[in-house]
Amino acid sequence: MPTAPVLVKQMIRSSMETLTPSERQLADVLLRDYPVAGLQSITRLASAAGVSTPTVIRMARKLGFDGFPDLQERLREEVSEQIKKPISKRDPWQTRAGDEHVLNLFGRAVSENLHHTLDRLDPEVFDRVAALLADTSRDVYLVGGRITRSNADYLFNHLQIIRPNVTLLSQSANVWPQYLLDMDARSILIVFDIRRYESDLQKLARLAADRGCDIVLFTDQWGSPVGKVTDLVFNAQVEAPSSWDSTIAIMLIVEALVAEVQTARWEESRERIEELESMFGATRLFRNFN
Repeated sequence: MPTAPVLVKQMIRSSMETLTPSERQLADVLLRDYPVAGLQSITRLASAAGVSTPTVIRMARKLGFDGFPDLQERLREEVSEQIKKPISKRDPWQTRAGDEHVLNLFGRAVSENLHHTLDRLDPEVFDRVAALLADTSRDVYLVGGRITRSNADYLFNHLQIIRPNVTLLSQSANVWPQYLLDMDARSILIVFDIRRYESDLQKLARLAADRGCDIVLFTDQWGSPVGKVTDLVFNAQVEAPSSWDSTIAIMLIVEALVAEVQTARWEESRERIEELESMFGATRLFRNFN
């Protein structure tokens, strides 16, 4: 069973306290334009960070690499994983599967995804996002990509029940500027974006951030470029024995957030749910077993 390797940016963040001031300066540059900054020559990277080339080499070794070329090789592997096409994703899994039933293979992969996602999730980020979503003075907008649109729709459906002022953006990027007109510092934009990251979502997030919006990003273990405009990021592991990535770990975070937001504003949520149930009864939308 493949497990997600620790990303270079995770190594950097976990090592921050052990780095010298000049090494932390270098780390900031690497993280600010990750992973591209680390793929340039050692002299250009050192110049961009305002440090010496020996500092770059020393920091690479502190992270556990033999030297800077070894660190760059890991970054190239990460980039390769990010841009994999669906067809190329399937073959390695098929080679390892053998005679194991797909249900068992998929179940173990999802279990690993959940474990690694929870292990790396920052509870402080979760609590901050839950508090933002429970604040009804803040308008919430949601958007997803080609694969993650269903995740955005699921969260929209539940948030709309337990709080007002929630909007799901149209599937057409051509009309997104019309939503941006109403976005400001009181707005929250929730973006779902996993590999092969969509440029329209990046443009939308950047424009929303320029208008003062808080951006919340749900992405994969490598991280969408949307992460450059926010620190409210949920990285979920998405590897699966398929041509397609699995969003089950993302849904775990989504459902936990829904539960926490409902708990935080339970009295108001209960009133909305009771009123909604009354409407369901009046319209006979669901079967009545009484």
